[in-house]
Amino acid sequence: MEGSGEELFRLQWARRLRERRRAECWSQKDLVRRLAETADERTRSRLPGRESMMREIRYHESGRHRPGPIYTELYCRVYGMTEDELFGILSEPVPTVALPSLAPDADLYARITRAIVEPRRVDDATIHWLERCLAEHRRVEDSTGSRPLLPVVRAQLATVAGLAHGAEGGRGERLVGLAAEYAQFVAWMCQDAGDLGAALAWYDRAHGWALEAGDALLAATTLSMRAHQAWSIGDGRTCVRLAEAARLHDGHTTPGVRGMAAQMAARGHAQMGEARSARTLLDEAEALIDRAAERPEDEPAWMYFYDDGWFAMQRGMAEIELGAGDRAVRLLEAGLSRLPEAYRRDRAWFGSCLAKAYLLKGDAEAAAGTALGIAADAVAVNAYAVRELREVASVLRDTRTPAVRDLDDLLATARAGD
Repeated sequence: MEGSGEELFRLQWARRLRERRRAECWSQKDLVRRLAETADERTRSRLPGRESMMREIRYHESGRHRPGPIYTELYCRVYGMTEDELFGILSEPVPTVALPSLAPDADLYARITRAIVEPRRVDDATIHWLERCLAEHRRVEDSTGSRPLLPVVRAQLATVAGLAHGAEGGRGERLVGLAAEYAQFVAWMCQDAGDLGAALAWYDRAHGWALEAGDALLAATTLSMRAHQAWSIGDGRTCVRLAEAARLHDGHTTPGVRGMAAQMAARGHAQMGEARSARTLLDEAEALIDRAAERPEDEPAWMYFYDDGWFAMQRGMAEIELGAGDRAVRLLEAGLSRLPEAYRRDRAWFGSCLAKAYLLKGDAEAAAGTALGIAADAVAVNAYAVRELREVASVLRDTRTPAVRDLDDLLATARAGD
């Protein structure tokens, strides 16, 4: 690669500073404010005026000046990174989970490294590798939950955003679309981790990038995922509005994406107790999911999990909202029987839903057995499932079901992380 080792080192940390700011969707003016807010009283008194700080940030991000001790400390605080992570020489150009399928050979490693330093030189091989990273990390998250992966994927998003900013032509457009996919995944993981404010911000960023890239499939999906977030906090009305907004893209999306929007609207109606509207939309969604199953290759990559078994469990959740325990049990059992064992997070969630459905049906013993079977995975990877299981345990205590003691013991291990 051209240039001395010292020059490469300088370009690397300057690029990291730019990418971290852009990944947070901050202007340089925003960064000045956040640096000042982060400083303690002693440090704040040593900072120059806002215009001088803006000039220093420009120098730092261009690689003209290496930040001094005060700026180095503030950058690390604001971005939640160590000094080595921001300013050291990293052994890998892009952080990933250690998976054999993602290890680049020497030639690809050189291409990736060159693109990181000079985004205008990004090539198709590097973009394809980043797309594989996203696909592989989606599947890892199904087993591990979001918390271990979130820092890695956010770092990758910063890289993709930096490349999108510097690349030109069709590759630049492709990278904007990839940044939108990354942002949607980060939003989902923030929601899974309970950071709803960050999730909302990232869904909005994903939607904006999707529109910029002309990707109606992802734009509709981000609205459906925002609808899911509204449903998760009990706001059925907003859930319906967002799902219907997703359906405005109909005609430019696939049956699977349309089916996701329809079932989200149905769940919002179910949450409000509107059984007829909910079940009409669920029938429509089921027909769309069946059509999607006929041509799965036409569906976008992020819909890899969405099949008729998955839809059955979504429908079961709606039937719980409507108080139909028998229907919910049948649907959830059918879907869980087809859900891969590796999907620990989702097996924990839908298992907790099944336990609630058994309670609605009046079968406390089946509810307790189901809850005990998935409690360990819930504690390990799904805080939302833990919350549902605590509600199940509360009812089981009222019915004096003996197994509730074992369930309480398992759930108690999760309290320290609440």
